[in-house]
Amino acid sequence: MRNRILALAALAAAIGSSPLAAQAQSGVTVGRAPVVVDSGPTIAVEQRPAFRDYVVEQRVPAFSIPDRIVVGTTLPEAGVTYYDVPQRFGATTYRYTVVNGETVLVEPRSRRIVEVVD
Repeated sequence: MRNRILALAALAAAIGSSPLAAQAQSGVTVGRAPVVVDSGPTIAVEQRPAFRDYVVEQRVPAFSIPDRIVVGTTLPEAGVTYYDVPQRFGATTYRYTVVNGETVLVEPRSRRIVEVVD
């Protein structure tokens, strides 16, 4: 019984690490994957002016980075503070911050910009 379990575990590990098996699964990329931005709920267009006013009122510090601010950019691990988006602007799992003078929504785990709030 123990030998069967070990044999099955070894077989599963061998199949799971095979590039051929990875390519056979849909949505799996071998190597470096392209930038994928989640399309979760963001701030509605009609709420954006009020949200921009809110950010100005909060006087959150602006951070500077050498990169351009575009959707898909990953922000640095250290030196940037992220803030919760108030519920009145819609339910979202994203956080906001101000970088290079732009208010951005960020996916907190990956630190990727998902939207530049204009």
